[in-house]
Amino acid sequence: MMNQRIEHALFDDLLSKALRARFGKKLVHQRCAIHKSRNLQRHLAKPYRPEAHRRLMTALEQTSYADARRMLRELETWLRTKNESAAASLVEAFEELLTLHRVQVPPLLRKTLLSTNPIESMFSLVRHSERNLKRTRGSHMLQRWLGTVLLACEGRFRRVKGYAEIAPVMARLEAEQTEPQPASTKKAA
Repeated sequence: MMNQRIEHALFDDLLSKALRARFGKKLVHQRCAIHKSRNLQRHLAKPYRPEAHRRLMTALEQTSYADARRMLRELETWLRTKNESAAASLVEAFEELLTLHRVQVPPLLRKTLLSTNPIESMFSLVRHSERNLKRTRGSHMLQRWLGTVLLACEGRFRRVKGYAEIAPVMARLEAEQTEPQPASTKKAA
């Protein structure tokens, strides 16, 4: 179990670095609230775990960025009285937990995007289907098989709640990323 946690953390770190290398400042990264809650709970004694989870989820259910941020700061203060490493874990992911609030994702769509469950559901369907794969001849064949498996699984995917709001959110993100950056003022030598 411990090796699996370390392996998962290393994978997350490598994935974040790869995404930052590829997208740079355009990367919009939201942390999974469920995984962060589990991580916080591992640092806490059993009596405090339900309260930590409740406080985190209540903060993330807020509609405004300011309210969610304030409640996460209150959670951080509370965690510092219980376990310093739990508070440090929250601080480490603070802004990435608020990404959906910052980009003003509507509440119904935000509820779906707060966790990695939709992605993990797809991975599970692919894993289940790939058991039938017996022989491959190189990476191109593997890519074709993956595409075929995803197309076969597509009918079992559920519709994302709030999916109609994806287009306006994407437009806001693109507008935010294409805004001209203020030119730095340089003094002549």
